[in-house]
Amino acid sequence: MEDKNKITGTPVTRIDGILKVTGKADYSVDHPVKDPAYAVLFKSTIASGKIVSIDTTAAEKSPGVLAVITHKNAPKLNEKGGIRGGAMLQSPEIEFFGQHIGLVVAETFEQAIHASRLVKVEYKKSEPRVDFEKWAKEAKKPKDQEDQTRGNVKAALDDAVYKVEEVYSTPIEHHHPLEPHATIAEWNGDNLILYNSAQIVNGAQSAAANTLGLKLEQVRIVSPYIGGGFGSKGGQWANMVLAAVAAKTVKRPVKLALTRHQMFNSVGLRQRNLQKVSLAATKSGKLTALAHETTTHCAIENEFVEPCGDCSKVMYDTPNSLISYRVVPMHLILPTYTRGPGKSTGSFALESAMDELAHKLNMDPIELRIKNEPERDPSNGKPWSSRATVQCLREGAKAFGWEKRKPQPRQNEQGNYLIGYGVACGTYPAHQRPSSAIVKLNREGKDVKATVELAAADLGTGTYTILAQTAADALGVPLNKITVKIGDSNLPPAAGSVGSVGATSYANVVHDACNKITDELIAKSGKQFFARPTAAQMMLSENIDTFQTRADSKAPESAENYSSHSFNANFAEVWVDKSTGMVRVHRFLAVTGAGKILNPKTARSQVIGGNVWGIGMALTEESVVDPRLGNFVTRSLADYHVPANLDIGAMETIFIREEEKASNNLGVKGLGEVGIVGVAAAVANAVFNATGKRVRELPITPDKLI
Repeated sequence: MEDKNKITGTPVTRIDGILKVTGKADYSVDHPVKDPAYAVLFKSTIASGKIVSIDTTAAEKSPGVLAVITHKNAPKLNEKGGIRGGAMLQSPEIEFFGQHIGLVVAETFEQAIHASRLVKVEYKKSEPRVDFEKWAKEAKKPKDQEDQTRGNVKAALDDAVYKVEEVYSTPIEHHHPLEPHATIAEWNGDNLILYNSAQIVNGAQSAAANTLGLKLEQVRIVSPYIGGGFGSKGGQWANMVLAAVAAKTVKRPVKLALTRHQMFNSVGLRQRNLQKVSLAATKSGKLTALAHETTTHCAIENEFVEPCGDCSKVMYDTPNSLISYRVVPMHLILPTYTRGPGKSTGSFALESAMDELAHKLNMDPIELRIKNEPERDPSNGKPWSSRATVQCLREGAKAFGWEKRKPQPRQNEQGNYLIGYGVACGTYPAHQRPSSAIVKLNREGKDVKATVELAAADLGTGTYTILAQTAADALGVPLNKITVKIGDSNLPPAAGSVGSVGATSYANVVHDACNKITDELIAKSGKQFFARPTAAQMMLSENIDTFQTRADSKAPESAENYSSHSFNANFAEVWVDKSTGMVRVHRFLAVTGAGKILNPKTARSQVIGGNVWGIGMALTEESVVDPRLGNFVTRSLADYHVPANLDIGAMETIFIREEEKASNNLGVKGLGEVGIVGVAAAVANAVFNATGKRVRELPITPDKLI
């Protein structure tokens, strides 16, 4: 029976909310440093070739300029130190349009911008690979990645009466967090402080130290607040270490912030994917084969392949399966992790194909999915730690009013609008990663306070709040007496806020640390208790002024015996204007099974955030490359369209009560990624139900419907 006095699992308002709305939360370049200088990057205007000459004379003479750094005078850096995408001024070679070729450091930001425009560069150009349609036919297997096969897909497809074989296309997308990438670098002798947004605090510390040739303890990362990242701040990019180079050069703290334009070709992207999905089924709807074949691109010298086939490996039961990837190097910046990497894009292809198959079978798409529900993980045979897909579908159908859906397209009209319903499922792995935490208790009279410390990250997801809730319950200390310190590499090392491992890893280690300090206080007292006292009670009864402990936690050994994922079902109602082809998502419902929900308010916020991005993926978001130059035609938020408030209709969320104990002791699963998975497919399927037109190339713009 649940303890009604527990605050874990209740919708507590964010404890850091006041700091954020009053502007007192320090983001990367908000930290006060003495006498800062300002750095501005300047970039290549070709996609492939070599710098022949670079004239910085005018820039160096410009008022306020302290230094101009290019490949000609930059210090030697370790290019294999962990910084993503290269572009660290180590060579005159150019591998993509917008590659960093230098930076100006000046007394003011405006002086640095002005001087950066005075630099004259001459190039020797070579023919760039920037047209994906042209080069995709040369795609080859990724390094060290073989096709994953089970059974005989070709034979099953050849024998099938009912099948779908289609190609689904998703465009390049960009992350665009509200806070662009920015860094303050400050040296104190040979020691370096980097105030820098980092989804993995210790990872950023390691990358900076290795790249700059420093010992780990010489680098400190300070990142208490992050204004979004969506994967782009999971790894670190050249701008961070170049800020350190600039600060070392001018012997002053340096602020380096990317502009919104520079964000397009400085910190990665979600790559373009062509996904061929082939499904074969019996007349009754039982899948006999599933093939998911992805063709994509990477950078010229570095490989990254978004795992689009991940959902297809685990979502549905079939005896024959093929998951494959082909990749072509191109003169574009290195792709990287982007929210729901592989699963958001891959689910669009898989779940669209499932909808197409259901239509061919004249079968309800929900029933088709339930019919092919696997008892175990099809990819490895492991039992599920818990799986709520069927419950998500059935509960969602009731809440959404799925029975009102008309199976045949173009049967639901209101005025000048065609109305359609769509459904799609999604999944994302759930893991606990090794983390450490310190809990400190302090007593003043009858007042006990606690401080929780670990090098965690808060992207705006509510980390501060859920950790305070966890500690308050475990220690018996009121929530307003809990202080949470995170985002600093001087604190105990912790997992990153990436891959939906943050909440699980952080909450478990804090819970373990609180239990450990309670055990140690009980042992210290030498007493036996009929009912287990809280740490706060022990501090008072034993008159202890201060006490602290550290815990190091990781997933239970038994977790490896199970397949653990969060699952969802997404329902969309769209209205399509018959005259203009404009699509509006009138209603959206996400039903999610993600284990124990630590805070329903912050959890709802996470899911809705993912849903909104998924709607943007479906209808508006697309980065367009000029096939002649390799530059992005879309290079600001004026032409890269993200949904605004008026673009979003009613948003609803439901969480399935799910018992999950196999993957971690608290039974927590991640939410940050799964919220976007399956969303674009639900919208696309609803558009088909409304219009009868199947759009397999995102985004679904009016020209594709008229």
